[in-house]
Amino acid sequence: MGMVDISGVRREADLTCVAGDNLDDLVGAWVLVHVGFAMSIIDEDEARTTLELLAALGDAEAELAAMRDSQVSLEASQ
Repeated sequence: MGMVDISGVRREADLTCVAGDNLDDLVGAWVLVHVGFAMSIIDEDEARTTLELLAALGDAEAELAAMRDSQVSLEASQ
């Protein structure tokens, strides 16, 4: 197990899938985490791209939710 930082939130992750002989080699590394498991080591460019895509997906979801809420408000006022 190791401590990971996900968007400023520190939590434990299982490092079994990425651990080599020396866990100290993972300090400062970027890893792809899914359901509490570090699945693979990625480089900084891939990490940046992934974080940007996830942020865009979150923005798109917020926009869709606002559109749904707006439609419900319009239907209720008619």
